[in-house]
Amino acid sequence: MKTNKNYHHRCPDPIKVRLRQKDRSALKGLLSSGSGMVRVFKKARVLQLLDEGLSAPKAALAAGVSENTARSVGKRYNLGSLETAIYDRQRPGAERLLDAKQETRIVAMICSKAPEGFARWSISLIAKEAINRGIVDTVSDSTISRLLRRHELKPWREKNVVCSSG
Repeated sequence: MKTNKNYHHRCPDPIKVRLRQKDRSALKGLLSSGSGMVRVFKKARVLQLLDEGLSAPKAALAAGVSENTARSVGKRYNLGSLETAIYDRQRPGAERLLDAKQETRIVAMICSKAPEGFARWSISLIAKEAINRGIVDTVSDSTISRLLRRHELKPWREKNVVCSSG
């Protein structure tokens, strides 16, 4: 006997949002301010549209976000608050790749004369020398670049980098 495999895609439950009056006012103020992050604006607009009775797919299309985002914003508002609906949670960020001692040793290294055969320090030379001198096991050019930016160092501009000792 042949079985008919009709898969019916179940539509997610519609999201109904009823904004509190103070939240309506806050959204209106936020959207008319003209400053802020685009993603916050889009989520705020989604909430307004859901409050006006639009479905999540229509609100998503009008606000320029995905249906999942529109549903998520509506659910977070209903379960929490305006802030939890439109603002992202704080993210921890990545761990530092170099500790303070390693950074200090690398900065001291580039404040000295460049190795024999080189007129100036380059980012890739700094990375190679930091590994050769045993300061780090491994380090990328981009990590060195961020380190230099944080310390406002540009060793490729001068023959000898002048580092203040004060």
